[in-house]
This record gives sequence, C-alpha cells and structure tokens, in this order.
Amino acid sequence: MLETLYRSPRKSAYTLILLMAVFSAIYNAFIPLHGDEAYYWMWSHHLQWGYFDHPPMVAFLISLTNHISQSEWGIRLVNVISFTIAAFYIFKFTAELSDEKTALNAILIFLSVIIVNAGYIITTTDAPTILFWTLSLYYSYRALFFGSWQEYILAGIMLGLLMMSKYTSILLVGSILLFIILRKRSILTNIKFYTALLIALAIVSPMVWWNYKHDWISFLFQIHHGSSGVFKINLESFFTFIAGQFGIFSPVFAWLLFYYLYKEKLFYKNDKLFFIALNVTLTIGLFLYKSLFKKMGLNFDAPAYIGGVILVAYVVSQYNLKKIFKIGLIIALIFTILGRYLFLFHLDIIRTEMYKSDDIFHRVASFARPGDKFYGDHLSTAAYLKYYLPGHPDTDVALHSRYSQYDMWRKKGFLQSGLVVVRKHRRDAELKRLYKNVKLIDTNIVVPKRRIFYTYRVSDPIKK
Repeated sequence: MLETLYRSPRKSAYTLILLMAVFSAIYNAFIPLHGDEAYYWMWSHHLQWGYFDHPPMVAFLISLTNHISQSEWGIRLVNVISFTIAAFYIFKFTAELSDEKTALNAILIFLSVIIVNAGYIITTTDAPTILFWTLSLYYSYRALFFGSWQEYILAGIMLGLLMMSKYTSILLVGSILLFIILRKRSILTNIKFYTALLIALAIVSPMVWWNYKHDWISFLFQIHHGSSGVFKINLESFFTFIAGQFGIFSPVFAWLLFYYLYKEKLFYKNDKLFFIALNVTLTIGLFLYKSLFKKMGLNFDAPAYIGGVILVAYVVSQYNLKKIFKIGLIIALIFTILGRYLFLFHLDIIRTEMYKSDDIFHRVASFARPGDKFYGDHLSTAAYLKYYLPGHPDTDVALHSRYSQYDMWRKKGFLQSGLVVVRKHRRDAELKRLYKNVKLIDTNIVVPKRRIFYTYRVSDPIKK
C-alpha cells in the first residue's frame, strides 16, 4: 500500500488531504454540537475584538462559515478548512527540508494521529491556532533563511493572525525570537525583521486595545486558568500529561519524537532543523513544567506536533525506519479509528455533554410561550438554548456559574419571566431567591445517573 503511494508522493499526499476533508465534513454532520462550539457560535453573532475567554479569531471564522451553513457540519467547516490548509503546508514545508517522499510520510503521520482527528471534529480556538501556527512557522522559516520582503511580510501577517487565535501562540513567537538570538543575531539589524514585527503588532493591536478597555480581563483569566497559583508538586497531573502525549500522538511516533529530540545532534547542528526542534521543545517543555503543579489539557501543546510531525518524518527518512514507521502508523490508525467509532456510535460514554443535545433543547422549545426569556445554569447551556431554539433568541445565565462572556454583556434587570434550564441537579432554592414563582415543568433524563436536564418556568423576578 505504502509503495503505491510513494510512486507519486505529491499526488498521494494531496489526494489523502482532500479525502480527509470530505470525509470529515460528512462525519461531522452526525455529531451533536459541543457546548463550547455553541458558545463560540454565539460569539460569531456578536463580533468584537476580544472575549473574556479567548481572542476573537474563532468567532471571525465561524461568522464566515455561517454564510455556508449554520448547522453542526457548517460550524465545523472552520476545522476542516483550517486543518486542510495546515496539511498542505506541512507537506510543502517538509518537502523543502527533505523530499516529497518524506513529506508524504509527514502527511500520513498528521492524518493518522488522534489529536489531529479530534481537531477535525470539534470547533475550538485550536482550529485557527493550528492553521496560523503552521503558516507562521513556515513563513518565519522562509523569512529567516531566505529573507525576501514578501516572506517577511507574510510572516508578520501570519504571526499577527496567530496571536488573534489563542494566547498560548506567544510560545511560537518566543521560540522564533530565541532562535534569532541563538543563531541569527544579524537579523536584529535587518529592517525587514522590524517591518514584519510592526505588521504583526498592527494586526494584534485591536485585541490588545479591547483588553486594555476591559482591564486586561481576558489576559488575566488565561494566566489564572493556566496556573495553579501555588508551587505544590502534583505528580499525578505530571505523569498523566506525559502519558497523554503518547496517546494523542500515538506511542511509536511520540517515542520517536522524544527520543530523537534528545539523541539527534543533527537537530542542533542543522539550523533549519534546530528552528523546528526549538519550537517543539519549548512548547511541550513549558506545559510539561506546568503539569507539575496543575492538570494540563492534552490539547494545550497540540501545536507543537506540527513541528513534531515534520521531525518524525525526517527521522524516519534519515535512518530508514520503515518497519517502525509502519508499526507506528498502524497503532495510530487503530487509536483513531476506535476513537472516531466511539465518538459516532457511543458518544454518551465519552462525552455526555454532547449526547442528543439537539433533542434536549427542541424539547425545551415545546414549553415556550410568546415573550419568554431563556436562561441556562452555565455558559454552555445558555449557548445551546440560543443555537437550538427557533429563531436563535438571546439567552443568558441565570444561576451562579463561572464567569463568562455572558457576564460581560449582562445589564441590570436582565432577569425576566420565562424558562430556565438546569443540568445535573435541581436548583429550586437558588431560583426561589431570584423569582417569586418557580415551577419545575420537565425532567429529562438523557444519560441515566450521568446527565439530567431540569426545565423550570419562572416569573416575577425579585429585584435586588
């Protein structure tokens, strides 16, 4: 099979990338919306330069795909398009560093590992981050090693768009600056470098201004969200994070990457490979360090594996590791096929918050009366209500929950008569402190003992 693909590596790679795009677009139509996706979709109908939780890029991109479709698969076109473009550039980047056969191996790794397949499904801030991280890595490489005006300008644009995608993108910026200091200090006197820097800053400036106008609320949230606040060692989260890397990037490919990052001196002697290796090491290393003190999401360091894919493909080619590569590919595909199967047919086992979410909120709609306002007990519940209810009415969070964009938009006197949807536990007492009349009108057991939705009719809010 692989020998057939290698006869025309470029054609094979492009065919695989496009097939994955088509497959994912169809597959995504059968997966209910995740709460975070509904939340980001809600942002796309209230575009601004920043949000409490993240920079605005995911909302900007969803607002574009909304013109194609606002269904589940339409929202997820953001992922499909982002990962498809990223895959093409991974092939292009690897082919320039080595050859097209090695580049095909990079695509086979990229499309087989479970972290990438998960990225094709759920729309989060990771989708635009993967897209612009890949483009930034490539055009920064081109600018640093070939130095045309066009490449510096493109690098500045992509880095600016990357920083508008996710705050952790600063790690790529940091690794590029560190590389310049270590290996390319002459660039610090190059006007092209400062032009690229100014372009990036110009693109990012509206988001920075938004944060300034809101007392740096988004920056502070992410700093708090990604830190424990104490320096107490948590070995469980540390080893869980390490083990997770071998799961999301597959055991064989993760082992090859980490082993050769440690062993392969060529990564440090060859400036081009060092440029990539530095980014991979810095990104994974930072989150590995932070996992000593707090549980880290396995998606936090996902962008590091863009460079990781390229380095593993290079190692396989350099040392002719055909057998290990095939074993790694088989294991990665087993993990991915199993994950996609469970996601499609046993979603209630692995993601209870996505289980038949459309049915749940269509049922809520049957209790609605003209003039009702709609509230959830959490940002995802409120976002689900807006997405699934007819006419997409504005919604809010009525009960105490974690601070979110809803709190930033909220005005005094927002509580009105209508319906409140609560997950997991009944919250009659809390609602009675907010409304004079509270009546439970529906109990919807979605997943026994794991997910129950309660619908309340409330009226006559108590003014405070």
